[in-house]
Amino acid sequence: MLNALHNDALGKLILRLAVGGLMLFHGVAKLLNPGAIDWIGGLIEGYGLPAFLAYGVLIGEVVAPLMAIVGWQTRLAGLLMAGNMLVAFLLVHTGQVFMLNDNGGWQLELQGLFFFGSLALIFLGGGRMAVRPG
Repeated sequence: MLNALHNDALGKLILRLAVGGLMLFHGVAKLLNPGAIDWIGGLIEGYGLPAFLAYGVLIGEVVAPLMAIVGWQTRLAGLLMAGNMLVAFLLVHTGQVFMLNDNGGWQLELQGLFFFGSLALIFLGGGRMAVRPG
């Protein structure tokens, strides 16, 4: 019975849809609210870097999730999303590493799931149910 549950291709599809689909909501929110990009640009300028680098968030939260969802260059998509999460962590979330939320969970559980889910996509690839399997 449990052998029928062994379906790597379906598991990879679910992971791609979950990580890519949920991350895409964050990117679309930034597209609909340009002030978010300006805010990120201000954070980046605080590190002495040019503010236009903030537009990179659209690669990590719109382009890469779409790539993951359809399964085109999934490993690259995972790398871009994981990099996006590292930058988000460094810019905004370093003070929350050892904090718990009101429910007792890790303060960064969403960011952690995005990061580690993206890492899984790097190592697993898109699977057979992808535009470009691999």
